[in-house]
Amino acid sequence: MSEDAKIITVAGKGGVGKTSISACMVRVLSDRYPDKKILAIDADPAVGLSVALGVDVKLTLDNIRTSVVDSVENGETREALELLSEARFRIFDALVETPKFAFLAIGRPESSGCYCKVNSYLKEVIGMIANNFDYVVIDGEAGIEQIQRRVMEKVTHLVLVTDQSKKGGQVINTIKKVSDDLIEYERIGIVINRITNPELADLIKVPGVEVIAKIPSDPGFAANDIKGKSVMELPENDVLLNGAKEALKNLNLI
Repeated sequence: MSEDAKIITVAGKGGVGKTSISACMVRVLSDRYPDKKILAIDADPAVGLSVALGVDVKLTLDNIRTSVVDSVENGETREALELLSEARFRIFDALVETPKFAFLAIGRPESSGCYCKVNSYLKEVIGMIANNFDYVVIDGEAGIEQIQRRVMEKVTHLVLVTDQSKKGGQVINTIKKVSDDLIEYERIGIVINRITNPELADLIKVPGVEVIAKIPSDPGFAANDIKGKSVMELPENDVLLNGAKEALKNLNLI
């Protein structure tokens, strides 16, 4: 990965189109930079990004973590240590390669317990994999869990996604505050999605954070989704796709 590699984390309230925008960003980057190495990371337990991108996931990072934890619980300490030492190699089995990008699913949320070292190690492995790519797009879990778990403690770009609702605005304000305490980022911006009333959208504000895209409600995207088509099949003039493009332009990523 080059020194100016970009790690983009997308966060926001559930149901605001965060995953769709993440997928569109992967599409835009892969179209714009066919010679660059692009990684999409799904940190959502529902593995929604894989569906949006048309990727078939057979193994998640959590599957690998669980195999280590199960060995500890069964008293197989030596086997657990061996699994842990091999984890970095097994992670590559979870990587799905497509012609335009690579994909990694983290899996279900971490449970609380005494496996912090295992979890931390696997997060380091994610970081090592990310170092092999030029662009990394992370679709975070809904709310602040993604930030609190510090899946990536240092990113270059943090994208806060909301709709025109008051609740959506409150969530991205909270995410901004938590992020300032827990992670490092260089650039931050807001994407307001599914706009039906521009006046309501204008009320969405996070102090000191620029709105980098305002995206109208997109029936074309919804129709594409209902037909079971991936974001990679969207027409070039799709509203959401162009909104993702505008956001990336305003972040100087394209």
